[in-house]
Amino acid sequence: MLFYSWNVNGLRAAAGKPDFFPWFSKTGADFIALQETKADPGQLSPELLNPENYLSYWASSKVRKGYSGVVTYSRKKPQDVSYELPDPKWDKEGRLVQLEHQAFYFLNVYFPNGQKDEERLSYKLGYYDAFLRHAEKLRKKKPVVVCGDFNTAHRPIDLARPKENEGTSGFLPIERKWMDKFVKHGYVDAFRRTRGDTEGDYTWWSYRAGARRNNVGWRIDYFFVSDELEGKIKRSFIDSGVLGSDHCPVGLELDV
Repeated sequence: MLFYSWNVNGLRAAAGKPDFFPWFSKTGADFIALQETKADPGQLSPELLNPENYLSYWASSKVRKGYSGVVTYSRKKPQDVSYELPDPKWDKEGRLVQLEHQAFYFLNVYFPNGQKDEERLSYKLGYYDAFLRHAEKLRKKKPVVVCGDFNTAHRPIDLARPKENEGTSGFLPIERKWMDKFVKHGYVDAFRRTRGDTEGDYTWWSYRAGARRNNVGWRIDYFFVSDELEGKIKRSFIDSGVLGSDHCPVGLELDV
């Protein structure tokens, strides 16, 4: 099965650019998971709501329009679908779509950004912990595939300028410590599993100062699989040449 994930930084804006629909149709993916859609389904065109050969599942923000949001497109109808984390403290921002299939759960998640202030950083860390608890409950039934924008670069190799960003949310020790905990619980970073410690592989670049042109980026978009599926990973990749957002798509192929 082939999976794609992409933070589109506004689905309507991304879809208005010339490369979006050709990219979508050429992926051939079984699942396409998008984050930061910034839209309710009622605001979208039929070709975004019901693209040919796909079913779509949406989570939208309940706190304000044009904020957050995720969608998962699936070629096959899942056994079950759920939205958001089960705790009401974390279910209002349109951050999670969960599909249950025969062999696994597929979670498309857009984790909070902690850069605004200490309150949002605390919210992000709380969401992280709530998500891990939820994933661990699911995993008692069947393996888990997780994709999305984690809003944290895990290791110094995952961003171009680690020293300069040690005090920036997205690379704070406390955020990276949670990523360590996630991995220790048995979740495998599919890209590092297949590619090793390669340098210069990023998924997000600031719009400022020619960051993308100069590849001054961060790797904050991931595929993780619970370790029951580690041996099923065929490849994992970053499509850094795909434009239309300040992020680029990432992909995973599993032999399941």
